[in-house]
Amino acid sequence: MAAKTHRTAAPPVVLTTRALNRATLDRQLLLRRSPMSAKGAVTHLVGLQAQNTKPPYFQLYARLADFDPEELSALMESREAVRTVSLRSTLHTHTADDALTLVPLVRAPRDRELKGFRRGLEGVDLDRLAAVTEEFVEERPRPPGELREELLTHWPDADPLALSVAARCLLPLVQVTPRGLWGRSGQVA
Repeated sequence: MAAKTHRTAAPPVVLTTRALNRATLDRQLLLRRSPMSAKGAVTHLVGLQAQNTKPPYFQLYARLADFDPEELSALMESREAVRTVSLRSTLHTHTADDALTLVPLVRAPRDRELKGFRRGLEGVDLDRLAAVTEEFVEERPRPPGELREELLTHWPDADPLALSVAARCLLPLVQVTPRGLWGRSGQVA
């Protein structure tokens, strides 16, 4: 028989505030420029805040060693990266795969946002609103005003803003290019 050896567990490592801050900055690619590709960085960061069109480019320029803005534009043109409402129910740039993965994870904040507009949606069947919206935007990308006008033909007594917010909350809509491309412009659609 062998004698049991008694092992004591190593004490847990507790990070100092400074070490935790440095680890966070490193995780966010903010300590030094990374050799990652634009797609790799967008994936690593789980998206970039994109309420305006240029910040994702600035964010990648600050983080990546050899960032070329056309790299992110090419990802957006090929739909490997998309601009969509996600985290905190605001517009972000994500890889297409991450955007799809996030849909169920951002459902609760979108539902909360939708509740804030319920008064303006009295009498509106939300399942039908989602179906009408999906069919309408699948024909071709639509600017918000055009979508709002279409929804008002179905629910003329509803609040126009509430209809638009409901469509955005109920469906994983993406903004199409040329909106969001480097050095180019286009209306939101």
